[in-house]
Amino acid sequence: MADLSVNLLGVTLKNPLIAASGTFGYGREYQELYDIGVWGGVSVKGTTLQPRDGNPMPRIAETPAGMLNAIGLQNPGVEAFIREEIPFLRSKGTAIIANVAGATLEDYIGIAERLSEEDVDLLELNISCPNVKRGGATFGVTPEGAAEVTKAVKEASGHPVMVKLSPNVTDIAEIARAVEAAGADAISLINTLLGMRINIHTRRPILKNNVGGLSGPAVFPVAVRMVWQVARAVSVPVVGMGGIASAEDAIEMMLAGATAVQIGAALFSDPLLPFSVLEGMQRYCDEQGIDSIGEITGQVRPWNQE
Repeated sequence: MADLSVNLLGVTLKNPLIAASGTFGYGREYQELYDIGVWGGVSVKGTTLQPRDGNPMPRIAETPAGMLNAIGLQNPGVEAFIREEIPFLRSKGTAIIANVAGATLEDYIGIAERLSEEDVDLLELNISCPNVKRGGATFGVTPEGAAEVTKAVKEASGHPVMVKLSPNVTDIAEIARAVEAAGADAISLINTLLGMRINIHTRRPILKNNVGGLSGPAVFPVAVRMVWQVARAVSVPVVGMGGIASAEDAIEMMLAGATAVQIGAALFSDPLLPFSVLEGMQRYCDEQGIDSIGEITGQVRPWNQE
């Protein structure tokens, strides 16, 4: 049988599957269904310095091939994460990826410093948050903003830093190069695309926040394209996500250039998805004569480059 383990910044993941931030909480609800140690890693709910209640409801809406969400980073804050969730996750034998977020540069620095000596494996930097000091524009939509927060967190952190990119930009490769130059150890993408739904009877947006992040199968081709572009633009590892819902999707994302993949929205319709994905990846390796799943990373052969 093929070896499904991968190495991500010196951390050995038993397989390439990571539960995506915001869709898995801290794993407690899923642990009621199965041993969450099946995952190679868990990227926890976006964590802030102080507890957050999130946005008012309704804050989730279905779309024809996915969902919109505007949860607003509801979380219990970093102190509760350290006290309650890190020991729980560590006992499950899966890598812990702390997804961190903030509204100011100082927020990011503060949470990176607070986690610097804690027992997590990686930081995943959510730069899709609105920067309140700059009129609400998200940190990740300009190379300068993305680089600034990356450099600050890298200097404050005692852990490897993986920067999660927003797809709501003109040139994703430019942003990727900027965060790599600022010290990012790895890059993950894509975060959600900005979308909107309207109730035609009330003539109001379905989400109380008006707009929200689109995830699910609808975004998969966009995610594959962006992962491929970024993997060619940088030398650091890339973690791919966005609409993955099957073993075939995960394999495709790795062929595009991903070292590992995150699965998120699909878990809402199939909480047991990691089992079928791992089975399918194992079968693919056996059929292709592949000894290690890592061998397929970046092995797509574009037509215009043969």
